[in-house]
Amino acid sequence: MDYDKTNIPAGYDRGRDLAPDVLDIWMRALEVHVQGATITRILDLGCGTGRFTEPLAAHFNSHVVGIDPSEKMLEVARKKKRDDRVEYQRAPAEALPLASASVDIIFMSMSFHHFTDRLQAARECRRVLREGGTLFVRTGTREHIRSYPYVPFFPSSAALIEDTLPDRSGHQQPFEAAGFRLKAAELVTQTIASDWDTYADKLAAGGDSVLSRLSREEFESGLAAVRRHARAAAKQPITEPIDLFVFR
Repeated sequence: MDYDKTNIPAGYDRGRDLAPDVLDIWMRALEVHVQGATITRILDLGCGTGRFTEPLAAHFNSHVVGIDPSEKMLEVARKKKRDDRVEYQRAPAEALPLASASVDIIFMSMSFHHFTDRLQAARECRRVLREGGTLFVRTGTREHIRSYPYVPFFPSSAALIEDTLPDRSGHQQPFEAAGFRLKAAELVTQTIASDWDTYADKLAAGGDSVLSRLSREEFESGLAAVRRHARAAAKQPITEPIDLFVFR
């Protein structure tokens, strides 16, 4: 998807923001796999609006380069930048503007499925990652489509997600073909909203690339169904499962 041809960047943070405790869960999930390593430079590949870029800089006390092909997404990221250790560059994953062996960690969140040439992107990751470095892929997979909380309310979304997301092996194969080996594959359950009312408001912000492909009628109908469910449901956190692949 070309985000610059959509209105998604304007509502992305409202629709996809993560609470500080959820961000901390992810930082600790990464830290387990790099304990003892020297980390001076991190690549946040497909950084979007920079949801993880500054948290990565703060947690690992490291310089972080956020790279994304969307100027609109980067414009949002740059406007909220507060950390001098962070910089943003516009480029595709298939042609990274970085020197070979120049980063210690590559982190990509919900971006792999957007790459035009996944094998070439994996090769570029292999090129810029230093020997002994770690690649993290935070992503959704086809195996968990039925667990995503909005799917029951939007009938066409399951097929769209299946068309968009690779399965677990589809995430592994390009990186293994580029010379990586899988070190770990984990499932992290994260809280995305405190209750169904809050979740409906986040969906309404228009930050989801799958829901943006629905007809206006189906989107409004599904959103109304979520709000009706919110009125009847108990107040409880809304969670979703996210895969984390760790490559060396």
